[in-house]
Amino acid sequence: MARKFLWLIAILIGLVLVGAIVWRLFAPDLLRLSFSPTVSFAESELAPAPDYQAKASWVAHPDIPGNPGLWTPEGYSAAPKPAAAVFFVSPTAWLGRSRWNAPLDDADTNERLERFTRMQASAFNGVAEVWVPRYRQATYGAFLKPGPDALQALGLAYTDVERAFDAFLAAQPADRPIILAGHSQGSLHLLHLLKSRRAALGDRLVAVYAVGWVVAMPEDTATFGVPACTGPGQHGCLLSWQTYAADGEIEKALEALAAVPDLSGKPLAGRPMLCVNPLTGGSGKAEADRNAGMLVEEKLVPHKVGAACNDRGLLLISPTPKDAGPFVLPGGNFHVYDYSLFWANVRADVEARLSAHAEAHFGAEEPVKAAA
Repeated sequence: MARKFLWLIAILIGLVLVGAIVWRLFAPDLLRLSFSPTVSFAESELAPAPDYQAKASWVAHPDIPGNPGLWTPEGYSAAPKPAAAVFFVSPTAWLGRSRWNAPLDDADTNERLERFTRMQASAFNGVAEVWVPRYRQATYGAFLKPGPDALQALGLAYTDVERAFDAFLAAQPADRPIILAGHSQGSLHLLHLLKSRRAALGDRLVAVYAVGWVVAMPEDTATFGVPACTGPGQHGCLLSWQTYAADGEIEKALEALAAVPDLSGKPLAGRPMLCVNPLTGGSGKAEADRNAGMLVEEKLVPHKVGAACNDRGLLLISPTPKDAGPFVLPGGNFHVYDYSLFWANVRADVEARLSAHAEAHFGAEEPVKAAA
């Protein structure tokens, strides 16, 4: 019996090793096979367009009691009377292959959207009302199989984001400060939204957190006229970062990112990306003692990781955390955890930028304080 048990362990170890080798050699092809839609965009079933006057079309909305945008870890609370409003565009939660754009009633997708809202958008609720729309987002496979179908899927998703933003903005008092934020696919749509709606915001824009997506420097920021944030407390500027382990496969990551297009459609190639270190509010390096709190299983743990922007615009973290969660991608890619690695610092960052905005535009004598 003991010998059979040892053989079983040996076989399992062998399978794990073979699986790791296959993943390393063929990961892109395996991902495409696993996640690419099985139909064309023209054949893809399409959910009706969301009605953004209805609360059901929002993951988080001020008129939805107990929504996930109000979640906070122990020791923090959402602001009872938020001074600003944040429009947050979620990352990809639809992983299906049956259609190119998400249905709005898929239980697994909606569960992921609620989780993303708790782990990401909640960082803003200390000073801002959190609005998170449901939208017919492009499936994960659209990023693995670029082409006309993927472009149409992303274009459709963007039309929902734009309509949601218009409904959000119409609901705000005329003098309320506005924060724009997103992650991954959400940040891609957010950047396009800036191109078409920047003028509508005027001087109300506090900051843009376009996290987890390539922002080509300086071309993309010039496209929509929002400068990169260069220091803490600056307002009316753009932040972005993409997180990798400092001991990860950085060159492979840069090779993959080289094919990502900028807002004009030109591949990034060897150009630098915008990187704002959420631990410093600028491009400076910070050790782990500057990290006020990383989310680990919905609890804040301070001083876990430091971070520094490299010369190409990746945010490299060290030491590499072993307990960030189960979705760390191959090569040390911490994309899923771009916000949660720095949750408490993001919260403090937006508080400082809102205070600077209030002082500049409204002559506020007291700084804005996030709800503890």
